[in-house]
Amino acid sequence: MHRILFSSSLLVILFICVALGSISHVALADQGSGYPVRFAILGDRTGEHEPGIYGQIVREIERLRPDFILTVGDMIEGYVDDTARIIAEWEEYDSIIAPFSSTIYCIPGNHDIWSELSEKMYRRYVGAPYCSFDHSGIHFVILDVSRWESSEEIPGEQINWLIDDLKMNANAPQTFVLYHKPFWEQTTAEGKPDTLHSLFVKFGVDAVFTGHYHDYFSGEYDGIMYTNLGSSGGGMTPAPTGLGYHFVWVTVDDQGIHVAPVKIGSILPWDEITVDEREVYQSIRRTGLRFEEPVPVADDLSVAGEEVAVVVSNAYSDFELNDTLYWQIPEGWSVEPESMPVKIAPRGEATLSFNVQCTRNLYPVPSASVNFVYAEDRQVTSDSYLRVARSVNCSQTTSKPNIDGEISEDFWRDPVTQLFDVDGTEMKTDPVRFYFAHDTDNLYIAAYCEDAMIDSLFANVTEHDGAIYGEDCVGYFLEPEFGSETVHQIYINPLGTVFDQKLTMGDDGWMGADRSWDGDYEVKAVVGDDFWSMEARIPLDQLGAKIEKGKDWRLNFRRKQRRLNSAADWQTPIDYDPSTYGKMTIE
Repeated sequence: MHRILFSSSLLVILFICVALGSISHVALADQGSGYPVRFAILGDRTGEHEPGIYGQIVREIERLRPDFILTVGDMIEGYVDDTARIIAEWEEYDSIIAPFSSTIYCIPGNHDIWSELSEKMYRRYVGAPYCSFDHSGIHFVILDVSRWESSEEIPGEQINWLIDDLKMNANAPQTFVLYHKPFWEQTTAEGKPDTLHSLFVKFGVDAVFTGHYHDYFSGEYDGIMYTNLGSSGGGMTPAPTGLGYHFVWVTVDDQGIHVAPVKIGSILPWDEITVDEREVYQSIRRTGLRFEEPVPVADDLSVAGEEVAVVVSNAYSDFELNDTLYWQIPEGWSVEPESMPVKIAPRGEATLSFNVQCTRNLYPVPSASVNFVYAEDRQVTSDSYLRVARSVNCSQTTSKPNIDGEISEDFWRDPVTQLFDVDGTEMKTDPVRFYFAHDTDNLYIAAYCEDAMIDSLFANVTEHDGAIYGEDCVGYFLEPEFGSETVHQIYINPLGTVFDQKLTMGDDGWMGADRSWDGDYEVKAVVGDDFWSMEARIPLDQLGAKIEKGKDWRLNFRRKQRRLNSAADWQTPIDYDPSTYGKMTIE
């Protein structure tokens, strides 16, 4: 017996499923008497979630008394393979949805299933990750894409199940499909092939609902309505239209399918934000304002009278930019001038020059902003924090070190000790020292992490590429070829376990992650009475790099301390984008 449905108190309707947990279609008794059918869909709850928001939306939905409710996934924060913590998070979720008097159908997101243990717990508290059901003759299909990044990566077993299910229910008056990650936005919306979309077209699917991105957009392709839900509680930036936290209300009647995003006090049209419109304003947000080069930071964390070139680009707008660039200047910094008018024709750009100086408090850094008109009566703000670049030396050694985790060799010198909390304030972790060295063939890294309560050290993952980023660990972001926009991310925990992946900047301006990339390292970690430390040898050919004296690598690094629920960052905030990194100079 497997549970496939959440009810408001985790009392679930049980159904007999096929072996191995992948279930055949299960027909539910009609819960209504035909049209209209009205149901609500919740967006992501987690991912830097704002406490209380999801519960408020739950209460609003309950006031509308929908026939039933669905989610598009990411219901718990997850990403820590700790059974007790996972149980606590699912029980917390159950308490949040307790107001519902109707059945809620859950879809797994990447925060819900990320490992074998999390899948086991999902099956325990929710049910089979993919399944289907009927309501008033309408056919609903739930897919599990939690651990895959494209339609083509979905295991064949699930695809074959989907084909059989859609064939079996080809005569349903409407068929809806729900899954977490909106693969369609990168494929179908751009006219590229997509396995799922091809099946949806072939078998007459009417509507598709997804989430994951924490912002709302929609489009219609080959007669199929695609809707991506924004956030119902996870961290997000409101759309320029004002659409922030919301859920979606769906009505099916004899006139068709009607979809409306709902926020407090209003009901908005289905096409509130189209894919094309989103592409325009997201591009403006990303590229409307940028810094040509980062500002060098001295060893004492000061910045002395540096000229800064700010590029303002109106490349994505058909409207003239006629605004003023304003700086937000924190204490300890000065910027001259503090504002500057800017007027740029459609599709044009301009470079503005400013002088910046910092005498104390490197963080937070100043930020600049400009408002762009991207459509009739619609504006979007592009803002960017000043790029700064700290520097660290990578010393040369001619003797082969003994990788034993002890950090005892003479070449380990000039450690980096001053790091910052994620918000730029003084670091809240226990003290830490980071070291860097090299020979002709290898990069050597080491870290010494003090811990006043070493018995509370949290490190359980022993499998390569396990979720050690949720434990005590140190992490590195390395771009050996300056400007290549290819980064190697390497995290190491106190057991010497490694998580690594290759990050590459895509044509869309976002960094994509290749988790299949695995380096071949020599790593050793030790745990003492009041510290843990590690040393690692990384062959340069693993990184596609060569050692050149005086050459700069882009670099960022951090320590995460689970007991204090805190991280100490060299340059903050930690970002995949290498333009936010500091530099490591090869001695």
